[in-house]
Amino acid sequence: MVVKSELEKLGLHYKSVDLGEVEVIEDISSDQFKQLGLALKKTGLELMDDKKSILVEKIKTIIIELVHYTDDQIKINLSDYLSEKLNYNYTYLANLFSEVKGTTIEQFYLTHKIEKVKELLVYDELNLTEIAYKLHYSSVAHLSNQFKKMTGLTPSHFKNLKQKRRSTLRNV
Repeated sequence: MVVKSELEKLGLHYKSVDLGEVEVIEDISSDQFKQLGLALKKTGLELMDDKKSILVEKIKTIIIELVHYTDDQIKINLSDYLSEKLNYNYTYLANLFSEVKGTTIEQFYLTHKIEKVKELLVYDELNLTEIAYKLHYSSVAHLSNQFKKMTGLTPSHFKNLKQKRRSTLRNV
């Protein structure tokens, strides 16, 4: 809504406004582009016209949606999945992502998976076996090893720390 409103204020017409992408009908002057960028920045949005930055954002969005908002397991490996979704060679995507973000796609993916594990541990609705299954780990041991490697804690220790912190806050 915000993006559409700002485009209309500038007298710009659009074909489509999707999450992260806008297709404008007419050519945008540099002044209009600047004004749109400033208006969007005030609302916490960022205007990007650099194709590389846009592609990196698309990679991030696909990974975040995959980890946080879908229970579907991809039937192919992540590299093939990204290549298929974005129509680019994975080596190009991986090099671009590393260059722009200073980390690998794999590291970004694993970081988000571990964040999701933390979230599920804190919610305390699933046990570790169910979490491993939900996030498509080959085993509980694999999940636990990766969790410890990335956080320095075992999943059980992390969960206990969060529960202790909660009970301490309740007693205050």
